[in-house]
Amino acid sequence: MTHPVEPKKVLCIHDLSGMGRCSLAVILPVLSVMGVQPVALPTVVLSTHTGGLGTPARLDGCAYGEQALEHYHALGVEFDCIYTGYLGGEDQVALAEKAFALWPAAKKIVDPVMGDNGKAYSTVTPALIDRIRALCGAADLILPNYTEAQILLQRQPQTELLTDEAAQALADELTALAPGAVVTGLPLGKYIGCAGSGKDRFLIKKLHISRSFPGTGDLYGAVLIGSLLQGNALSAAADNAAEFVALSIQNTPAAQDTRYGVWFEPLLPRLCPASSAE
Repeated sequence: MTHPVEPKKVLCIHDLSGMGRCSLAVILPVLSVMGVQPVALPTVVLSTHTGGLGTPARLDGCAYGEQALEHYHALGVEFDCIYTGYLGGEDQVALAEKAFALWPAAKKIVDPVMGDNGKAYSTVTPALIDRIRALCGAADLILPNYTEAQILLQRQPQTELLTDEAAQALADELTALAPGAVVTGLPLGKYIGCAGSGKDRFLIKKLHISRSFPGTGDLYGAVLIGSLLQGNALSAAADNAAEFVALSIQNTPAAQDTRYGVWFEPLLPRLCPASSAE
């Protein structure tokens, strides 16, 4: 006979794109099927993501976010984890800073969304980079991609291939900012890799699939966090996340318009915790 246990709660401070399979639209179902209760705090609501689908309708969530944080705190809600993603301006970074201050005991995980493919996003300013770097300094774990790791280390982003040793060294350097880091999207020849630093150093390699989709970083982060909260070590959680993303890309038909993201939905049952019923 099983005894229900209250799910762990994750405060998810991300944008909500109505179409495009990214950010909260990916994170909420993934964490839910992994047995975690996600609590969504949209930094901005967009009709689509900003990657090639025209100019989206936009609704800023800063005022709402301030009130929501106060409401949750007044209710006595406790979060096991705070997970931040796209923060489109300094006011949105302030929401994350406020959440960190209100729930100091929560595990703090920052995806410093600032760029990709060797370039910072057009909305990213030097002042915003400084604020996000400071936010990373308050985190327990950060999840930058290859471009963002270089930006955090105050380097001009490059896209050249890396050796295994250089990939691991890049992740190790980030411990100057945060106790733990997992760097994703590392180009390792015929492989794509992620490298972890901190107490649990590792390098995970998967065969490179020559198709690129928006939202795979959010999918990776959600599976990693769900795996961590299930009790897995960081290296195992990172491997679970990398494998799920690879399977999702493989599951997406070759003719699918990549702007609409990967077909991860049919694979969600793979993430469900194993039943302990006897």
